Amino acid sequence: MKGTHNPTRRRGSGPGRLLGLLVALVAAIGLTGTTAFAVPGHRDTSPTRPPLSALAAAPVDTVAAMQPSWNLGNTLDAIPDETSWGNPPADKALFDAIKAQGFRSVRIPVTWSGHQSSTAPYTIDATWMNRVKQVVDWAQADGLYVVLNVHHDSWQWIADMPTDHDNVLARFKATWTQIAARFRDSPQTLLFESNNEPQFNNTTDAQGNQYNNELNTAFHTLVRQSGGNNATRLLMLPTLHTNAAQDFLDILVAEMKSLNDPNLVATVHYYGYWPFSVNIAGGTQYDATSQKDMTDTFTRIRNTLTSKGIPVYLGEFGLLSYPDYFHPARVELGEALKYFEQLGYEARTAKVTTALWDAFNFMNRTTLQWRDPALINQIKSSWTTRSGTASSDRIFLAKSSTITARTLTLNPNGGSFLGLWQGSTMLAPGRDYTVSGTQLTLTATALTRLAGNRAYGVNATVEARFNRGLPWKIQVTTYDRPVLSNATGNTDGVTVPTQFRGDLLATMEATYADGGNAGPTDWTPYQEFNEAFSPDYPGNALLLTSKFVNSLRDNAQATLVFHFWSGATVTYRVTKSGGSVTGTVG
Repeated sequence: MKGTHNPTRRRGSGPGRLLGLLVALVAAIGLTGTTAFAVPGHRDTSPTRPPLSALAAAPVDTVAAMQPSWNLGNTLDAIPDETSWGNPPADKALFDAIKAQGFRSVRIPVTWSGHQSSTAPYTIDATWMNRVKQVVDWAQADGLYVVLNVHHDSWQWIADMPTDHDNVLARFKATWTQIAARFRDSPQTLLFESNNEPQFNNTTDAQGNQYNNELNTAFHTLVRQSGGNNATRLLMLPTLHTNAAQDFLDILVAEMKSLNDPNLVATVHYYGYWPFSVNIAGGTQYDATSQKDMTDTFTRIRNTLTSKGIPVYLGEFGLLSYPDYFHPARVELGEALKYFEQLGYEARTAKVTTALWDAFNFMNRTTLQWRDPALINQIKSSWTTRSGTASSDRIFLAKSSTITARTLTLNPNGGSFLGLWQGSTMLAPGRDYTVSGTQLTLTATALTRLAGNRAYGVNATVEARFNRGLPWKIQVTTYDRPVLSNATGNTDGVTVPTQFRGDLLATMEATYADGGNAGPTDWTPYQEFNEAFSPDYPGNALLLTSKFVNSLRDNAQATLVFHFWSGATVTYRVTKSGGSVTGTVG
């Protein structure tokens, strides 16, 4: 997805994802191995896939049987070709690995435009159609349900419908006529999705809803008329933008009722509260605002759809720019873990089937190993149970100061706190830590032992264990206030020499002396992580990007305040004069 939509509503799933949402997880590590450490003797049970005879049941049961689901992102949807965004060609081994990891279904996004004539009769290249069929067949051979769609076509040419209505509608119909014909005899474990993240250029939402309804209706009519298994195949209809705002949900429900077809599925996407998802406007934490955004979303889905017997497939979920193994992490790991833990719970209670968007972020397509076992294990655990968390996954200890007791707030999420462990060793209640209500306090004695020689960085990791789910890891970290140095640069950017001294960057605040906001995002002083600024930890530097320095007023000093996860702040001054930029401390 191009991502030209309202950022508070949806997330793009295309060129921007692979090279900074640009044109871009242990082989088959199971959850059970990690979960076994959550509580001695405790093991979460992976969901068991119902037999394919479930397809004879109600559509809501079939969609439930598809949980959990996974997206083959940045592959057949890549532009112009399958490997253009950095992933190797999909093969049978990939689906074997996905199946082994407990996924029951896969969404296979496909962009057809680069393999299709742009004028009538809009013929899809036979080689491309055969390749799509091959990939779908591999997934089905593994017993996986498959969702097949029209993907980046949504912004490449379908978005032109307001100014080129008849041609767009004709091409859309021709595209689905050919897809329906090729797959008419495929098993009913194949589902069709009308259009990914529908969007229409220069329209109001009211107009966009009308165009979306028109396309959904055309899709429904021609697939049903194509016969074979398509006569009763489950069809997915998206809301405008695949957004779960109430007005969009209501309009989709009305359309589904008008079609009078029991074999329909609603589909939406969710990428969280936008400032948190991309780290802008101070959205560094999964705080009450972010939590409410999530709970409100799933409450709307439950009240409007699933409680009324309408099955819902969350065709994409995740965070917009996290994880991204080509750039520094915009979202702190513990905050991301809290987000994914709650999302799994909210989806389960709302009876929503979830499809993880994986462009390259989670599974390394070359090694077929998860890139971050801790992150994927949290996601997998959330399929079946809740896990306890805490206010932070780090305790920062200033090396320049005496170690004192430190307190975190526990959030057991309905479970019970069992204690703290360091590896296989249980810490001693009273001596090493105390608990008062939800307040967990590690004593100065314990922290002194855990900090060891107090080298900058993580000195030790302890686990808060609960009676269910995964343990919450707490990293005992030694730091001192980071030190920045003077620097010069130009409109290509500025590299600021930085001694991080064990700390991690959270965000950057930029203002002028007159109170105005400095930077490309002028509606907030807190600029977007990796877009306006970025840490280079291995290179001992902070980078002010070309996008940031070119947005500065000429000869107007900007005051930057770098906020770090320890709570430390560092003030820095930057002035652009013509093509040169200077940065000074304090």
